[in-house]
Amino acid sequence: MQHLNLDDLGQYSDVVLSRSGAAVTVRFVELADADALQAYFRGLSVRSRYNRLMGAASELPAAQLDKFIHVGEADSFSVVATVSRDGSETIVGEARYAFDEATSRFELGLSVADSMQGQGIGVALMSNLECRAAALGADQLFGDTLRSNEAMLALARKAGFTFAPTPGDWKQVRFVKQIDTVPTANPCAVWRLAAQSLQPILA
Repeated sequence: MQHLNLDDLGQYSDVVLSRSGAAVTVRFVELADADALQAYFRGLSVRSRYNRLMGAASELPAAQLDKFIHVGEADSFSVVATVSRDGSETIVGEARYAFDEATSRFELGLSVADSMQGQGIGVALMSNLECRAAALGADQLFGDTLRSNEAMLALARKAGFTFAPTPGDWKQVRFVKQIDTVPTANPCAVWRLAAQSLQPILA
């Protein structure tokens, strides 16, 4: 497993492109993002928020918000996708993931702002998460979503996931994908830094 330097999270930031070619930064959540992240969740449509949180809520519950902003605790991590608007950073998507080193499995969940859906941000974010998973040593990605969450199911299908029932919950479906340990496309910062750290050993 590639251990991350939690004192310098900025080095793991990436820039991906939307379908229109706009730059979208994917970076780890920081403590200072709490208010902006909560505003993002409050700004989601009722349906999008219900799908992401798998239940009715007007905002991200306080306990979950606390987990979101404390990156690395219990091998769980949160990232946000941001764009620049009028000189300020705006959150347009988010993802949370956890890595189980014992099983090499990487569990994830994500959302994209309603106004930004259909612009390829979800696809780019999913690809970035796949690279981050590979850097941690994962060989399988999976997530659970509501059977009614057509947008997430479509995204997972497009990204090459297969589907199976979620154990113990008929309302949900699990999407699963085996991944390569070496990214085949643009490697993320986490992967590049991991590869650099191994160069002296491989030389």
